[in-house]
Amino acid sequence: MTSTSAAQPARPPLRVTVWHEHVHDVTKDDVKALYPDGMHAAMKSAIEACFDPAAGRYDTVEVRTALLEEPEHGLTDAVLDDTDVLTWWGHCAHDKVDDAVAQKVIDRVRGGMGLVVLHSGHHSKPFRGLMGTTANLAWRVGAEKERLWILRPGHPLVNGLPGTHIDIPVAEMYGEPFDVPDPDELVLVSWFEGGEVFRSGCVWHRGAGRIVFLRPGHETYPIYHQPEIRQLLANAVQVAAPVAAAQRGGVYRAECPHSEVPWRAIGD
Repeated sequence: MTSTSAAQPARPPLRVTVWHEHVHDVTKDDVKALYPDGMHAAMKSAIEACFDPAAGRYDTVEVRTALLEEPEHGLTDAVLDDTDVLTWWGHCAHDKVDDAVAQKVIDRVRGGMGLVVLHSGHHSKPFRGLMGTTANLAWRVGAEKERLWILRPGHPLVNGLPGTHIDIPVAEMYGEPFDVPDPDELVLVSWFEGGEVFRSGCVWHRGAGRIVFLRPGHETYPIYHQPEIRQLLANAVQVAAPVAAAQRGGVYRAECPHSEVPWRAIGD
């Protein structure tokens, strides 16, 4: 006698919004040459092309983009309601992000939305607000080689990346000290030709949400065209993803309720 298992119900798609300030892409010729459709287009295609259903809790991914120049920076309540993971790339226009929009992002992360902060997004209002620090670091634009050492080979952030490290031929240097709380999970550490090291792949938990910081991604270098970095970005989205899309926003209590009487006596 043989038995057949019932077909598993389809899992909801992972809904990703790629946010980009979209300034250098239209003002700097060298950036336009590398990313003629904008850096956000390269990030979107990386997530779509490298998404691996076998590596996470979602069978499919749906990716949209949002830009600084759009109304509410493209992050309306409707968009955020339809977002499981938000990726954030900013550099020269952090101060242009409306405080109310930044606070909405912070609140959504605490409620369960994932956040992937890329490269110079470390100085963004949402990241600083969630870290509670300046997020300052040392830096140098020197066109140096970077070696990303994989500290935790079994971590889903480095799924599909063989070997012990990733080499980026030309990169901007970021160096310690990096003014952030100690990561809950440290997965990648960078070494640069000048001798500096940096915590480049970090995971934090805030409320019901997860935050991933990935250092690679300077705008004047073709880093988001490099296959390993594209895979890393797609992995980061899955690491930051809610446990289940349907649960997002339903597991974290943000208010501070007053309790008149005990819920129940100890021992009952």
